[in-house]
Amino acid sequence: TQAGVSSTLPSTFTRPATIQRSASRREHNPARARRLAIRSPSEGLTLSCLLFMLANMPIETTKSTFMVAALEEARRAAARGEVPIGAVIVDNAGQVLAAAGNRTEELSDPTAHAEMLAIRQACADRGAPRLPDCAIYVTLEPCPMCATAISFARLTRLYYGASDAKGGGVEHGPRIFHQPTCHHKPDLYPGIGENEAADLLRSFFQERR
Repeated sequence: TQAGVSSTLPSTFTRPATIQRSASRREHNPARARRLAIRSPSEGLTLSCLLFMLANMPIETTKSTFMVAALEEARRAAARGEVPIGAVIVDNAGQVLAAAGNRTEELSDPTAHAEMLAIRQACADRGAPRLPDCAIYVTLEPCPMCATAISFARLTRLYYGASDAKGGGVEHGPRIFHQPTCHHKPDLYPGIGENEAADLLRSFFQERR
């Protein structure tokens, strides 16, 4: 998903009860040191180390924590001068298959959104055009192009952070998954890491005004 984010990005969804229960389970996880490390990835924890830790934790304790890796990809994109959006694809076993941030400026490619790059990487690694046993975590509501690609890739679940009233294609705009021409709709989990994702975008655009 690309630019077109409003100055305020309010949450228009209530987090599903399954996510709330998942968060509650994480708070009772005895591995406190590991949990604290994941909550503070910028303090001496490399992205590769973070992805390894996430991929090797029980999936029940990491459903929303994978967004931390997507947010780190968004920060890296901002450092490259790209709109700070990141995406991570995870299979049902909790293995991270792909992680990417926006690279539209670097590659001179208007389709090089984080979601597109992550889907291409995961499909290439698997040698398959579809990812029916996988979920995608994105820091911003996918645009119409990326939402369509998510449907084509048959991803089963879509977790995203901030909503995008101007450029989104899931709960805003064309609402791709509600169109009769859309033949696959993933389960939707909006609002995960919403505040941090919105703050990254606001800071990025404020610095360029």
